[in-house]
Amino acid sequence: MNPLQKITGKRWFGLLETSRKTRIVAGGAAALALCAFGATAVAPIAPDAADMPVKSIAQDLQLPNLADQIAALQQDQQQFIKEERIRPGDSLGSVFTRLGIDDQQAAAFVRSDKLARSILTLKTGKRIQAETDENGLMLSLRATIPVSKDEFNTVTVTRKGDKFVVAKAPAELERRVEMRSRDITSSLYAATDASVDGGQIPDSVVNQIIEMFSTSIDFRGDLKRGDRFNVVYETFWQDGEMVRTGRVLAGEFVNRGVAYQSVWYEDPQTHQGGYYSLDGKSLKKAFLKSPVAFTRISSGFSMRVHPVFNVWKAHKGIDMAAPLGTPIRAAGDGTVDFAGVSNGYGNMVVLKHWSNYSTAYGHMSRFASGMRKGQKVHQGDIIGYVGATGWATGPHLHYEFRVGGNAIDPMAQKNLQAQPLTSGELGRFRTAATEMSHRFSLLNPAGNAMAAR
Repeated sequence: MNPLQKITGKRWFGLLETSRKTRIVAGGAAALALCAFGATAVAPIAPDAADMPVKSIAQDLQLPNLADQIAALQQDQQQFIKEERIRPGDSLGSVFTRLGIDDQQAAAFVRSDKLARSILTLKTGKRIQAETDENGLMLSLRATIPVSKDEFNTVTVTRKGDKFVVAKAPAELERRVEMRSRDITSSLYAATDASVDGGQIPDSVVNQIIEMFSTSIDFRGDLKRGDRFNVVYETFWQDGEMVRTGRVLAGEFVNRGVAYQSVWYEDPQTHQGGYYSLDGKSLKKAFLKSPVAFTRISSGFSMRVHPVFNVWKAHKGIDMAAPLGTPIRAAGDGTVDFAGVSNGYGNMVVLKHWSNYSTAYGHMSRFASGMRKGQKVHQGDIIGYVGATGWATGPHLHYEFRVGGNAIDPMAQKNLQAQPLTSGELGRFRTAATEMSHRFSLLNPAGNAMAAR
């Protein structure tokens, strides 16, 4: 008999019901799985790992760069920058303490290295800047050191690992243009020492003012109460501190009701310049009163008995007695036309100036370096030294002033003006002069009209 036939009807119905419930539950679970995962898949059964063959693979792996990791860690460290001023009685230790430096190695280096040690020469009030890490280790130290009156270097000490390097470079100075105005109550220097409109006027600027206007104003006797002046000048700054003054760019001086003005103009190609009135006329005299510091004029421009040949002869220059080796300076801007030996003149230099002017210098003991035909010289440059070469009885300079090749009395040319500006230069100058005139108007009291001269 079939086993199924042994099952009674009631039991058969129970088996069917149990099977149906099992299918419903299984179907519900599958539906929930599809809802949860969106899709189902059947993966094949993986083979037993013990039955799979073993493979050996060799591969070169790049090791991490420890130097780069150290550098990255150092970059992650906090760095601090601090600036201090030198105080009276400061030592390197006290300065380091205020800067937050706790680094004996850095202190030893600054004391031992010649260039780094120049930082110790900083005067009271000067600035010094340091960069440190969070532990006080010095990363860099910087200060501006004066080399001369008008020259400054920035000295920087930098940590490189466990060592230090020091370097210097010309200080990058910030240029500013300042304007000042003062009234004369007693003297020029008393007026400039007055601390008004932002500060005192430096003595170097005062000296330039005197030089600019000395041909028009006697600063010892002409000044009177009520005179006034305006000045525009350069200053140069480092890290917010003025380190030096520069050139006076323009000045206006009102003396006894008359205004004298002066504007600096510089050729953009040659970088040579001078002071001019607002209408473009040079305020510099074309030639020096004397090209040498002489003790006396031993022979003037006149007829005389020649000291060597004992004959009556015209003396075409003036003789300036001076000690052997006294520097001889170019009387004006020009070009070397001759430098060599010329008969009775001995060692001689001839300079060709603008227009048809020229000057000659005789009896030199020797020439200055670079004296050759075509060499450009500027007024005041040393061109040679006093001697007694040629037909000379003692050390002196024979100085001639020539116009069109003909000698004339040098002492009669005292007021000859320097070479005027060309038409192109005059146009550029007028632009600069207009700007300075505007500055003067800002400095002058409202409604105070002045007669220009």
